[in-house]
Amino acid sequence: MTQSTESPEQLRFLIADDMTETRRSTRLMLSLIPGAEVVAIAKNGREAIELARQQKPDFALVDVNMPQMNGLQAVRAMIDENPILACIIISAERDTQTLLEAMSAGARGYLTKPFTGDQLSSTIDSIWKRKRAHAAAVANQPSSAAPAATNTGFLRQQRDFFLVELANEYIRTRRTDEKAMQVLEILAQDTQCEPRFLTALAMIYALNHQWGKLKILAARLE
Repeated sequence: MTQSTESPEQLRFLIADDMTETRRSTRLMLSLIPGAEVVAIAKNGREAIELARQQKPDFALVDVNMPQMNGLQAVRAMIDENPILACIIISAERDTQTLLEAMSAGARGYLTKPFTGDQLSSTIDSIWKRKRAHAAAVANQPSSAAPAATNTGFLRQQRDFFLVELANEYIRTRRTDEKAMQVLEILAQDTQCEPRFLTALAMIYALNHQWGKLKILAARLE
């Protein structure tokens, strides 16, 4: 794993998870990323909020299912207090609903358990680059146009990033149910959609005997 040239010399992290093993393994992965420093570890959502208030980390890695207060509630509260905090949701759930709830809470990234050190490093790097690009766009926009235009663009970019990550997971696990089809159909609305996503969607249509949709999609693949 390599440190992005876009990132600062030091990034401060908070880890929030009720599972000891996950906290330990996540901390170990972060120790292998140059410039990463774990400044706080929480066992539940309430602890995460308090430690985020005290330590002011750059990133928070937050599990969805925790006692006292779940991860999505904790993320909302932390971002309300510190809007520039980059929260990454960690979850064993691989479904569209959890993804959409994470986005709604304000999360910038989404990792499904079990994840690797490379996946963690790549997610951190992508989030930091998007934050820098967003900051640059705001700086270059006229003051009257910047908030609406750049925020809309950033939210769309964030949504697309989540959907691509989820689609990659579905393809890797060869998932062909309705939720996988829903995610791939959203991505397919983009005229620049990657062919591999269209191919995966075509296979799902074929397995579900949706010949009308498959015929339309096949024309795009030709």
